[in-house]
Amino acid sequence: MASEIRSLVEHEKAVRSEEKTLKDLQQKSGNQFPGSDYHRQDRKNWMNGLNPHRIPINKIIWPGTHDSATNEIGIPDITRPFAQCQSLSIYDQLVLGTRVLDIRVQEDRRVCHGILLSYSIDVVLNDIKKFISETTSEIIILEIRTEFGHQDPPEFDNYLVSQLSELLIHQDDQVFEKTVAELLPKRVICVWKPSKSPPPKSGDPLWSSAYLKDNWIDTDLPWTKFQSNMKYLSEQPPAATRKFFYRVENTVTPQANNPDVIVKSVTWRIHPYARLFISQCSKDYRDRLQIFSSDFIDEDFVDACVGFTFAKIEGNA
Repeated sequence: MASEIRSLVEHEKAVRSEEKTLKDLQQKSGNQFPGSDYHRQDRKNWMNGLNPHRIPINKIIWPGTHDSATNEIGIPDITRPFAQCQSLSIYDQLVLGTRVLDIRVQEDRRVCHGILLSYSIDVVLNDIKKFISETTSEIIILEIRTEFGHQDPPEFDNYLVSQLSELLIHQDDQVFEKTVAELLPKRVICVWKPSKSPPPKSGDPLWSSAYLKDNWIDTDLPWTKFQSNMKYLSEQPPAATRKFFYRVENTVTPQANNPDVIVKSVTWRIHPYARLFISQCSKDYRDRLQIFSSDFIDEDFVDACVGFTFAKIEGNA
């Protein structure tokens, strides 16, 4: 028992030390980067506002959400705080400016996070279709995966194609070199990552896991995660030359060996430092940052991503 208590105390010290390191770096370096003062009132139509003919797919800093469909996960006030990573619905996230969604499913097509369940995938798809019906030029990257430890929904690839049919941008390496306008009226890049079922093939309506990569590490230490994100990003080829999307997540994850296992309080250790991360990237890795995702996404996070995108389009980054 004494050793367990010591371990908890030492871990808490490490958390506070790493939070201070981030705070000190922010005070020293600031949050300024090309486009950091950009703010758009109509976040629902930000791609249209930047002019779809001027936005190459490989220059976009895509604002994304981690575990996107967890706003109604589990039981309110009981299990929900241990798994909820977003408070907004999928539709509201898209209206806010989110353009990359991370959806986890189990065999019965219900959204899940670990063992906790939420609504049917139909809710996600209906929200996407509603948003698309209200906009003209917004492209969405929809990642759907079978949650770890669960079975693939039967015939799920065919189901996704039938539901999104005319909206789907088919798997094609040339997409990365095109502008948003050149992809329209198609609107959704759907990446399907099954557990055991055959993955999508070249040219299919759905995209395989090879087209959306990341290097996720399981930690609740914010500076450790910040450094890891920067390290792995530095090892990627420039976005203009790669034929896949690369994601960085401004999140940390509750750990069983720490008394705080509430997602929101833990992820807030790194949540305020999204602009700091973009600022640091703008110095050395401005050509590599692409998808940037967050728990509990907000307007400031979206504005930071869109602002840096605007600067890249204008040739200022």
